[in-house]
Amino acid sequence: MSRRKYDVRLFRQLSWFFIREWRRYLGAVSLLILIAILQLLPPKIVGLIVDGVTQHSLSGSKILMWVGAMLVTAIVVYLLRYVWRVLLFGASYQLAVELREDFYRQLSRQHPAFYLRHRTGDLIARATNDVDRVVFAAGEGVLTLVDSLVMGCAVLIVMSVQLSWQLTLLALLPMPIMAIVIKRYGDQLHQRFKLAQAAFSNLNNQTQESLTSIRMIKSFGLEDHQSQQFASIARDTGEKNLRVARVDARFDPTIFIAIGFSNLLAVGGGSWMVWHGYMTLGELTSFIMYLGLMIWPMLALAWMFNIVERGSAAWSRIRSLLSEAPTVTEGAHNLPEGPGLLQVAIRQFTYPGAETPALRNINIMLKPGQMLGLCGPTGSGKSSLLSVLQRHFDIEQGDIRYHGLALTELRIDSWRSRLAVVSQTPFLFSDSIANNIALGRPGATQQEIEAVARLASVHDDILQLPQGYETEVGERGVMLSGGQKQRISIARALLLNAEILILDDALSAVDGRTEHQILHNLRRWGKGRTVIISAHRLSALTEASEILVMQHGVVAQRGQHEKLVAESGWYRDMYRYQQIEAALDEDDVNEGTVHVK
Repeated sequence: MSRRKYDVRLFRQLSWFFIREWRRYLGAVSLLILIAILQLLPPKIVGLIVDGVTQHSLSGSKILMWVGAMLVTAIVVYLLRYVWRVLLFGASYQLAVELREDFYRQLSRQHPAFYLRHRTGDLIARATNDVDRVVFAAGEGVLTLVDSLVMGCAVLIVMSVQLSWQLTLLALLPMPIMAIVIKRYGDQLHQRFKLAQAAFSNLNNQTQESLTSIRMIKSFGLEDHQSQQFASIARDTGEKNLRVARVDARFDPTIFIAIGFSNLLAVGGGSWMVWHGYMTLGELTSFIMYLGLMIWPMLALAWMFNIVERGSAAWSRIRSLLSEAPTVTEGAHNLPEGPGLLQVAIRQFTYPGAETPALRNINIMLKPGQMLGLCGPTGSGKSSLLSVLQRHFDIEQGDIRYHGLALTELRIDSWRSRLAVVSQTPFLFSDSIANNIALGRPGATQQEIEAVARLASVHDDILQLPQGYETEVGERGVMLSGGQKQRISIARALLLNAEILILDDALSAVDGRTEHQILHNLRRWGKGRTVIISAHRLSALTEASEILVMQHGVVAQRGQHEKLVAESGWYRDMYRYQQIEAALDEDDVNEGTVHVK
């Protein structure tokens, strides 16, 4: 597809906005036409004044009257331009809001596979810089096009019909050459601006990663290395933007050179016509002033091509994301009310782009009130199983059912509303602890927030903070320990009061005593609810109704804690090792206590 066709497609893709806001655009276009007509009056009046003065046919009072008319015209044009800009930018700001809402909605619908392909900094750049460019092209660009065409056509008609079509044709001879040169600049600008936006995305990525990992960078003494890396990316971004600026800087000089030649031809040809009596001096003066009015339409057209090229390059980046369908398709059914039977029958699951299956031959049946434990060595498939349970990915062979309905038949929101999940890497927003706990239920009372904090054994820790539940946790909960962040995340999940609670190694950062207390509270809270716990520390699974030992994506062992400890295998070996490790740690603590005494 050629660049020019793609520009047309940009406006067609945004036609829904133009149709919906037709009143604003029609009002702005009508005002522009009226402005163009009013701007034709001053050159005509100046020509009349010049002829009247040279021919001694105008009195001083009439000259003042004409000057007053030009002043009134200028004031009216100023006011009308103010109104049409209000109409234009009011619509443009609304377009920006809606495009960003669509962009965010698209990001929220995507699944982990999408975020494996797109980095955070790039997504931020598209949602901010690229959207601004598209809005500018669809708003200011369209109106500039209309303004320049209306004004340019009106001036050409007056110059040709009322003054001299021969002189008009002579004066416009440089314009086709200018149009060809500007089109070439537009082609270059489109490609260079697309590369510049990609470089800006890389700069955003580097900035975001450096800021989020600043503590690790300082602890490893990598400040100079990261600074050099950032400087290199910043230089590359600057060079690509400079290449855009070099093309951008050619537009205005080209136009002014063309305008200069037009004026030269107009003055030369017009002087000859005045000398031979084909025009009056006043008519030539009006013609030169009308030609001056052509400067804005030509500048505006070049500017319009400039911003449309930038907008089309930005739109191609946005469109590539907006048109990307989620890997998980939406079902049509809602779940019936109340807890139900969870059935898992996975014959095989493979990650997109991978060759080796991540899960094979997994069959689970969980009734309300039961607890399922998941364990196994690193990379055994625990997190993969939890991902497909949350429907981050769809299963190629097999299915998962709840209330007898396959997850693929359900609306994603309907299914996920039954889940409360605590991941192994808890995320806290830069907000108060109370608001972080109440994330899923913003209307929760303080009593409800404190009740789930007690269940998660974090209430006492919170009270020791400077402002208690109103303490700001900083970005990503930077002022809290790992165990505190995990327990606040557990409290947040419990507040949802969901039918299925999933804990993905969510107790790894708490000590054994706190873990025991949380599990005791969960057993009391989880009556009538399904609880799924994935853990490396096997003491967290001793009360589970059934434990699955995962190895290489398959279930190597299954059963309750007593059964698995009694039979040989990974579970018994790891449990004994962890018991010895815990005993040694306790002896170390006791020895330290005696030494202090």
